Amino acid sequence: MAWIFVLSASFAASLLTLFTGFGLGTLLLPVFALFFPLPLAISLTALVHLANNLFKFLLLGRHADRETVLRFGIPAMAASFVGAACLVYFEAMPPLFHYQWFGHQAEVTVLKCVIAGLMTCFAFYELIPSLSGLSFPRHFLALGGLVSGFFGGLSGHQGALRSAFLIRCGFSREVYIGTGVAISCLVDMTRLLLYSTRFTGFLKGGHGRMAMFAVLAAFAGAFLGSRLLKKVSIAWIRSWVTFFLFLIAAALAAGIF
Repeated sequence: MAWIFVLSASFAASLLTLFTGFGLGTLLLPVFALFFPLPLAISLTALVHLANNLFKFLLLGRHADRETVLRFGIPAMAASFVGAACLVYFEAMPPLFHYQWFGHQAEVTVLKCVIAGLMTCFAFYELIPSLSGLSFPRHFLALGGLVSGFFGGLSGHQGALRSAFLIRCGFSREVYIGTGVAISCLVDMTRLLLYSTRFTGFLKGGHGRMAMFAVLAAFAGAFLGSRLLKKVSIAWIRSWVTFFLFLIAAALAAGIF
């Protein structure tokens, strides 16, 4: 039963990105956080994100603007490594406190509080039009790479910030998507190099197969949705998804997960 729930939830989270407009990582991280330790949940989200973007890169990578990929991507890779290192550092910090929750031992940690806070902030960022419509001039590309790369390495939230810095470059749709995908692949590969030291042992344990099938299910949901549906925004679905994002973030910060 646990397998069915994990795979179904992973598939549905990926598919919902096509209906809500939220990024894949924004929805998938909370789902994985329900079933796996938080550092592993972030790592698994990165794996799915990279797999999805590699597929897009095969289709559109030839359209990427090389100058922008270098100006934005190199700072993003460096900052992604720093963000991932912060994740490892926060993970190693001792718990803030423990308490009982309906017979369950809840543990509040610095990492859970940080990730919960970022989940909430980026959910607001993508939900509020005045925030999601932010954009920056082209000469801020290097700064954009540093900012989006850092948060990409720390929690995986990189797409919304990257878009804010690329949207005013004047690219065609193909060049814009190809450039964004190329940069995202660089960030994902960089952070996974550091993440791998944290979750390799876990994957060799009893949860390894479940984790891998959850990754495949999430990728299948994203792939199926991208093939069959146009990207639309249905207000009531978006509202409910946002509510559950906030709910999971609150539970995470409270140490329930």
